[in-house]
Amino acid sequence: MRSMSGDGDTVLPWHVIREDGHGNRYRVGSYATRTEAQRVADRLGGGGGRAKGGSEGDGSYLVEPLGCASGEYA
Repeated sequence: MRSMSGDGDTVLPWHVIREDGHGNRYRVGSYATRTEAQRVADRLGGGGGRAKGGSEGDGSYLVEPLGCASGEYA
C-alpha cells in the first residue's frame, strides 16, 4: 500500500484519477477513505465518481482502490 510518509504509518489506498478524453490517466491524489476520495472527485467535477458533460478534452474524475489501474474492481 502507498503510505503518506516514509515511515509507512499512514496508508492511503483510495486514489482519485483524472482520465482525459483520449484515455490518458493521471493520479490526482491518494486518500485514506473512499468517502474522502469521493468528496475530492465531486469537488473537481465528478458526480458519482465520474465527471459528466463538457468537451472531449475535459476529462473525468474516478475513484479507485489501490492496485486497480483498469477502473475495474477485482
